[in-house]
Amino acid sequence: MWGRRAYSGPVPLSPDEYRAPLAHAAQHASDWLNSVPSRRVRPRDNIEQLETAFALELPEGPTDATEVVDELARLAEPGLMAIGSGRFFGWVMGGTLPAALASDWMVSAWDQNNGLRYATPATAAIEERAGAWILDLLGLPAESSVGFTTGGTMANFVGLAAGRGAVLEATGWNVNRDGLTGAPKVTVLAGSEVHSSVELVLRYLGLGEPILVAADDQGRIRLDDLAEALDTISGPLIVALQVGNLHSGAFDPLRDAIRIAHNHGAWVHVDGAFGLWAAASPRWSDALDGLDTADSWATDAHKTLNVPYDCGVAIVARAGAAQSALAAHTSYFIRDDAGIADPMDRVPELSRRARGIPVWAALRCLGRSGVVSLVEGLAANARALAEGLSSIPGTEVLNDVVFTQVCVAFGSDERTRAVTQALINDGVVWMSGSRWAGRDVMRISVSNWSTDAADVTTSIDAVARAVASL
Repeated sequence: MWGRRAYSGPVPLSPDEYRAPLAHAAQHASDWLNSVPSRRVRPRDNIEQLETAFALELPEGPTDATEVVDELARLAEPGLMAIGSGRFFGWVMGGTLPAALASDWMVSAWDQNNGLRYATPATAAIEERAGAWILDLLGLPAESSVGFTTGGTMANFVGLAAGRGAVLEATGWNVNRDGLTGAPKVTVLAGSEVHSSVELVLRYLGLGEPILVAADDQGRIRLDDLAEALDTISGPLIVALQVGNLHSGAFDPLRDAIRIAHNHGAWVHVDGAFGLWAAASPRWSDALDGLDTADSWATDAHKTLNVPYDCGVAIVARAGAAQSALAAHTSYFIRDDAGIADPMDRVPELSRRARGIPVWAALRCLGRSGVVSLVEGLAANARALAEGLSSIPGTEVLNDVVFTQVCVAFGSDERTRAVTQALINDGVVWMSGSRWAGRDVMRISVSNWSTDAADVTTSIDAVARAVASL
């Protein structure tokens, strides 16, 4: 067996070959998960130590599979960040719900290349149902295309690629056939606090840098400046809005911004990497009014929904626009007779794992009320952290805590950086440094389903300890 011998040539494979390696992997995974609630968040060893640990020569011959699994777990453990801890607030990284994690293991075991409905009907059907549930939860048009990407960057890619094709098509230009050389210029406008992933995608798509429109003190796009900017531009237009500012968590004024953009013939894309999930709760219905009138949306399931990395969600209101931008055509692809778009028609990759299955499992396990409780609980923890931190002398909460983001300063930029580093060195909690509104800040992102009142208290105490250490 693989658990007792190494592969040495073309011999018959028995299913029992997996038994011992998988059992060891499950034990190591359980040991890791059991350690997360009490372990320090920061890795024990740094990158140089890990590079030394893994500086092994490639073996001349095979190694027993179970031995490989054990060695991997032993060498990696000192360098693992406890991102799944309820005290990790460094970036917008959720934890992993049990049903989502377990189903992700099954995705790996099934090893389906989820590209074609005809070839992998089970995984395709599961993802289609997960997509329908997402549209229902978020109040988005039921006929929209939903694809599961590697993350928010490629989810933005899908929406903006669909938009590029649509606005050029409206001028009579076929970008799929003729490319961008000689095409009418596509102008993209975004708020001045647009996320870097949107700017990155625009480079991928050959659209260059966006024209930045002024934002208010919470990072929300200013409607008067948007209207003024659009009045000065002719030709194909895309407007990129955001739901969940990276630092403040604020939402752009959607209905009015989308109306202004549509009045100028623009395609409107919404980057909602973590904030789009707020639409599941009636608590934010006023703040997200008009969300459904946009043309495309991007979010991450591995953030707020707490499924394993990686899983972005790309949604396009006009399914045909997504398919036109992304679908591949070749004779060896066996298409389903129903004429429905295949999974690979909705995302950039032809070959990919069925990453929508953990989304299905998470939503099936939580149900509508569970998703609402999850989202509202994350926001409540953010408010509790902000309230507790503001009571520490010399600490200032800089943003209106409207969702799951908190930005804190401790006086001067130098002192803020020092407090942040002291907190990271302490290791009990992880909060990251950033720069916002002209100031260095400690940025807190509340994304983990397992964060509880005890984690909040421990985290506030840790920040107080870091402040006192200076």
